[in-house]
Amino acid sequence: MRVLKFGGTSLANPERFLQAAGLIEQSHRLEQSAGVLSAPAKITNHLVALSEKACLNQNTDSHFSEALEIFYNIINGLHAKNAKFDLAGTKALIDAEFNQIAGLLADIRAQGKLEDRVKASIDCRGEKLSIAMMKAWFEACGYEVSLINPVEMLLARGSYLESSVDIAKSSERISALSIPRENIVLMAGFTAGNEQGELVLLGRNGSDYSAACLAACLNASVCEIWTDVDGVFTCDPRLVADARLLPSLSYREAMELSYFGAKVIHPRTIGPLVQPGIPCLIKNTANPAAPGSVIDGQVQEGELEVKGITNLDNVCMFNVSGPGMQGMVGMAARVFSTMSNAGVSVILITQSSSEYSISFCVPTKLADKARKALESEFAKELAEELLEPIEVIADLSIISVVGDGMRQAKGIAARFFSALAQANISIVAIAQGSSERSISAVVAQNKAIEAVRATHQRLFNNKKVVDMFLVGVGGVGAELIEQIKHQKNYLAKKDIEIRVCALANSNKMLLNENGLELENWKEDLENATQPSDFDVLLSFIKLHHVVNPVFVDCTSAESVSGLYARALNEGFHVVTPNKKANTREMQYYNELRENALKNQRKFLYDTNVGAGLPVIENLQNLLAAGDDVLRFSGILSGSLSFIFGKLEEGFSISEATALAREKGFTEPDPREDLSGQDVARKLLILARETGLSLELEEVEVESVLPAGFAEGKSIAEFMTLLPSLDEAFRLRIEKAKSQGKVLRYVGQIEEGKCKVSIVEVDEDDPLYKVKNGENALAFYTRYYQPIPLLLRGYGAGNAVTAAGIFADILRTLEN
Repeated sequence: MRVLKFGGTSLANPERFLQAAGLIEQSHRLEQSAGVLSAPAKITNHLVALSEKACLNQNTDSHFSEALEIFYNIINGLHAKNAKFDLAGTKALIDAEFNQIAGLLADIRAQGKLEDRVKASIDCRGEKLSIAMMKAWFEACGYEVSLINPVEMLLARGSYLESSVDIAKSSERISALSIPRENIVLMAGFTAGNEQGELVLLGRNGSDYSAACLAACLNASVCEIWTDVDGVFTCDPRLVADARLLPSLSYREAMELSYFGAKVIHPRTIGPLVQPGIPCLIKNTANPAAPGSVIDGQVQEGELEVKGITNLDNVCMFNVSGPGMQGMVGMAARVFSTMSNAGVSVILITQSSSEYSISFCVPTKLADKARKALESEFAKELAEELLEPIEVIADLSIISVVGDGMRQAKGIAARFFSALAQANISIVAIAQGSSERSISAVVAQNKAIEAVRATHQRLFNNKKVVDMFLVGVGGVGAELIEQIKHQKNYLAKKDIEIRVCALANSNKMLLNENGLELENWKEDLENATQPSDFDVLLSFIKLHHVVNPVFVDCTSAESVSGLYARALNEGFHVVTPNKKANTREMQYYNELRENALKNQRKFLYDTNVGAGLPVIENLQNLLAAGDDVLRFSGILSGSLSFIFGKLEEGFSISEATALAREKGFTEPDPREDLSGQDVARKLLILARETGLSLELEEVEVESVLPAGFAEGKSIAEFMTLLPSLDEAFRLRIEKAKSQGKVLRYVGQIEEGKCKVSIVEVDEDDPLYKVKNGENALAFYTRYYQPIPLLLRGYGAGNAVTAAGIFADILRTLEN
C-alpha cells in the first residue's frame, strides 16, 4: 500500500485536481494506493473566517459564496472532462454541507459564542468535500473506491482543535477493515475521532500528519507528500535563489527542520513513520518527474554536513532572572511546569552558567498567557524582589542550522555565527541541541531573512556577493562601472560577484535587487523616472533584505558625504574617494568610525589620498604594528605634480596649467587645484590617521595663486589672466635651479602641524624626481628613518582612482 497526500494547492482548481487524481491512479496501477486529501486552496481560510465572523455577528456572505464558487468550479471542470462524473449528485452533496454550515453559523450568531466542537465541525468540511469529489471522479472512471472515515478509524486524544493519533489503537481498527485489493482508498485529512466518537482536528495544516498516521496504520511501503515545491531545500527557495534541493534526509534531520520552521514538512509528520521505518517522499504535483526528497532512516556517506537552514518567526523570548534563581533547587522545574500547565509550548531554552537567569522562547500568540502564568506562579518572589520583573522580548525569529553531519564536522558554529556577524545581525540567544545536529540563534525578526541568506551563502555557497549602490557616475564612476563589467568573468572564477543594484546621479537613479544590466546603463539612467533619494535606497535594502550592501560615493559633494554616518548605521559598508567626510569637523570624523565599529561595517577611503596608491591601508598597517609617524612629506596632487614637472622642463605656469587642463588632469576650473585646498584635505586626512586632532582651517596653505587672483572671473577669463603670473614663477624657478633645486608643491606634517606650500627640494630629497602626474608620499617613522617609507605612483586619472575604489569594494568581503 502506498499513501499519497495532496495539499490544498494541488487541489485548487479542476486542472490541479485532475493532476492529483492522475497521480493516485498512476500509483495504484503499480501498487494499491490510498489518497489523503486536504481542502482545496483557500477553502479552510474561508471556513475559519465564517465561524469567527459569525461569532462577532459580522457579515459572512462573501466567504460563503467564494467558498461555494471554488467547489462549483472544480466539479464543473471534472464533469467537462468526463460526462460520467455525477455532477448533480456531487453538487447536491456540496449544497447539503453548506446548508449545514449555514445552520451552525445561525446558532453561533444566536449564542454569541463559538465552541471548539462547533468550530472543528465547520473547519474540516473542505477535506470532507475533497474526498467526495475525488470519489465521484474515480467512480466515473470505473474504479471501485473504499473510503476510510477518519472519525471512526483514527483514535485521537487531545482537544477538539488539536489532537494526536493513537497509532496502535487506530491500527487495530483499520486492520479490521476488509478493503478489496483492487479498490482505490481515500481518506480526508485533518480529522480524527476522540474516544467518545466526536470529530476532532489534528491541528492546522494537519493533513500531512493524517497521511503519516494512515501510512503507519496500514504499514505502507511509502508515504508520499505531494506539494507545490520539488522537495526539501537547504532553505526556503523563495528567500534564497540558489537554495539546493536535498535528495535525502534522515528522520531526525527532517524533524529538526520542521520543528524550526521548514514550511514543506508539518512538524508532526515524521513521528509516526519512524518506528515502522516507512520512508516519506516529498514530491511536486506540478513537476512529478522531479526526483523529490526522501526522508528515511538511512544516513548516506558523503552527504552535506549541514542539511538545512530554517527560520521560525513570530517568537517571543522570556527571561526569568534575579538573585532568587541562584542555588534554588527546583526553579527551572517550576518555570517549565508552569508553562506546561498553562498549555504553552516552549520552543527553545537557554540558561546562564551563573544560574542567575533562564531564558526560553514561546510562540508570540501565547506570550500573554505565558506571562500571566509566570507572574501568578512567582508572585511571592516578584513581590519580595527575589526575581526581577519578567522580561519579554518580542518580534524575534529562531534561525537554525540542522544536519546529522554536524556532530563530526568542525567549525560549523563558527561559520554560522561569523555569517550573522558579517551581515550585521545581533544575536539575542544561542542554543544547541544535545544531539549536536542543530544549532539555533535567536535574532530580531526583521533580520531573519538576511540571517538565512547570509548563513546559506556561508555554509552552502563559496560565492561571495557584493550588492553595490553607486552614487556619482561621472568620470570616475563611469570608469568604475566599465572596470566591473570588464572583470566580471575574472571575478566569477574566484567565486566573486559584484551586483550593481543602484546607479544614481544628482537627479535620477536606477534600482534592481538582482543587479542592473550594465550594457546600456547611461541610456537607462537618462530614461529613469525614480528621483535620487537616499531614503528610497534605505527602504530598498530593507525590503529586499540585502545582506552585504556597499554604498559607493564617486561624487565630491558635501551633501552626499553627510549621509555616511547614517549609511553605516543602516547596514551599508561605505567606499568613497570623496574627501569631504574625512575633512569635516572632528566630531563627524569620529562618528563615522564609531558607527562603522558599532555596526561591524567597513568605511574604506584609500582613494582619498593618492588615488590608486594604497596609502591609507599601508599607513594603518604601520600604526597597527606599533610604528609612529615622526614626520611626513609628500606630493599629493597629480595635477600639481604634472604642472610643477612642466615648469622644470621650461613651460610657463600658464602653459603648464593649460596643458594639464587639456589632458584632464585638473578639475574643469583649474583654480580648484591651484588653490591647494585639495592637497590640504588630503594632508589633513593623513594627519588625522596618525592621531592628530586637527580641523581643516588649522592646515597652513600657500596657494599657487596670489590672494584674490581672478576672483569672480569665469574660467575663460581666468585662463586669459594666468600668463600675468608667468614672470614671477620664471624668476622663482631660476633661483631654485641656480641652487640645484626644483619646485614642488608639497604637503608636510611635522611636530603636530600641517603645511601645504611650494617647496624647493634638492636631489637628495625623495620628491626631487616626482613629476608627470605622479604622487609620492614619504613617511619618516621610528621604523623607517633616515630613509623614509616611500609610496610613489600615478595619483591622477579616472582609471587609477576607479581601480582603487574597486580594490576597496572587494575588501568589504574580508572578515
